[in-house]
Amino acid sequence: MCGIVGAVAGRDIVPVLIEGLRRLEYRGYDSCGVAVHEAAGGGQLRRARTVSRVADLDAQVRESGLTGATGICHTRWATHGAPVTVNAHPIFSRDEIAVVHNGIIENYEDLRTDLKARGYAFESQTDTEVIAHLIQSHYSGDLFAAVQAAVAELRGAYAIAVFCKAEPRRVVGARQGSPLVLGVGIGATAGEHFLASDAMALAGTTDQIIYLEEGDVADIGLDRYAVVDRGGKPVAREVRTVLAYAGAVELGPYRHYMQKEIFEQPQAIADTLEGVAGIGPDIFGDAAKDVFAAVDAVQIYACGTSYYSGLAAKFWLEELAGLPTQVEVASEYRYRVSVPNPRALVVVISQSGETADTLAALKHAQSLGHVHTLAICNVATSAMVRQTALKYLTRAGVEIGVASTKAFTTQLAALFLLALALAKSRGRLAAGDEANHLKNLRHLPAALASVLALEPQIIAWAERFAQREHALFLGRGLHYPIALEGALKLKEISYIHAEAYPAGELKHGPLALVTKEMPVVTVAPNDALLEKLKSNMQEVRARGGELYVFADADSHIASSEGVHVVRLPEHYGALSPILHVVPLQLLAYHTALARGTDVDKPRNLAKSVTVE
Repeated sequence: MCGIVGAVAGRDIVPVLIEGLRRLEYRGYDSCGVAVHEAAGGGQLRRARTVSRVADLDAQVRESGLTGATGICHTRWATHGAPVTVNAHPIFSRDEIAVVHNGIIENYEDLRTDLKARGYAFESQTDTEVIAHLIQSHYSGDLFAAVQAAVAELRGAYAIAVFCKAEPRRVVGARQGSPLVLGVGIGATAGEHFLASDAMALAGTTDQIIYLEEGDVADIGLDRYAVVDRGGKPVAREVRTVLAYAGAVELGPYRHYMQKEIFEQPQAIADTLEGVAGIGPDIFGDAAKDVFAAVDAVQIYACGTSYYSGLAAKFWLEELAGLPTQVEVASEYRYRVSVPNPRALVVVISQSGETADTLAALKHAQSLGHVHTLAICNVATSAMVRQTALKYLTRAGVEIGVASTKAFTTQLAALFLLALALAKSRGRLAAGDEANHLKNLRHLPAALASVLALEPQIIAWAERFAQREHALFLGRGLHYPIALEGALKLKEISYIHAEAYPAGELKHGPLALVTKEMPVVTVAPNDALLEKLKSNMQEVRARGGELYVFADADSHIASSEGVHVVRLPEHYGALSPILHVVPLQLLAYHTALARGTDVDKPRNLAKSVTVE
């Protein structure tokens, strides 16, 4: 959600800024822009903005001849103010200060009223414009000091990059609640410095990255940089080598990143499980043995797809480890009165590790006395990983498609390992069972490859789904969260209204929706609930509903009029959800393809949700 790139260099930096924005497109946006300090013409601030894609911005820049050695750029996901050009960043104050901003300023209305009274004219509807004018109001020759003074008045979440007309070769950044990194130039870029909301934006430019901490303000220039903490004290933040592979953004033979990432799942699962020779607490961190021995419950906080992985994990944790498990939507948890249990293991799940609602839930839990914390995350350097006692990295690799696929399946694999490790620490995992589970985990990549081979059958279904505007998804037990995830994928990228229900709830309301125009997708593994599920399917057929069933090879569900069946190659027991979600991903992808939607950048959505 939103992306920032800023730079100070000894050359025209615009191509680097534009390329950085391209690398951040996966985060989601509805406008973009770039501004530079132009050396020619008296050092004016110039910008280009568009409500189209980065490619359009690049064309504008080339046509206008925009160049400069100091600049900032941005992809915006609209919060305050519609996605129109006047609200696109960079935002100017009196053509002297330029700002880009991720996040939400909660007290912007009070600041806006005060600034208007002081003679500042507002051109946009954004909360960002108050930052620009506020910095301008504090400016008296030192941009760094002006930014420090301005952010002291801000409430909310922000990552900003700022430069001004009076001080060429200087960009100042600050962060609170939204990520911001500082890049140190190396080799051909030595002496240059960069700011970005994501290290991926700087891939191919520098791999020397400083992760700014909460409240930090950074000052970058040519051949120099400095960082102060929230108290204004100079600090030395660690420079890390971060391999944000530029190749991760190459499509290769695939049409879309979502398709690429669906087919990367066998390798992603293999990478997630790499090095797991046996089941033990130590795979979650050195302190895990003592933590696991101390906990008597599990609480999981997550959002979106990650929340559904947590719902699936609840079944594993309670059945295998015998631990009562509560799963909550992170954005809701901290706004209710809860009963804290200091002996519970708090698990937070996020692809990016920067999800604002989940980070806030983690902080809230810690404020209530929860000290046993674990992050399941795909990004080793993320805020979430740095703020929990334990961690497990999913190693899914960069996920660019907004609709999560490989992040979900790798989260499931990590959560299954957690259930096994907790079961073993509690004396509930026999040696034979451990060996069998490990064998099944190692076979997952091959099993996933077999499921992916079902794509041609699913493409045929997608042509029918593309003509519908509503769909119902059913699952039972451990596979109800998978039905939820399937419905989410379909609605995210095809814009078909889709809902998921536990199949046993069908006759308690949803059955009223069933007609021949309402396709009903059923997740039907050959497990203990299969016969119950078959009864639910008969209820659908009796009302003229069309069933689309993802069944195991031995489930004895036959295709017939109104019943369409795709058979998965094998039943996979407790790990079946990881296999059954893949055809649902393919169904959503090919339905969206048939409807002609923007698969990788669905409307109104962002990849990394870094604002509340």
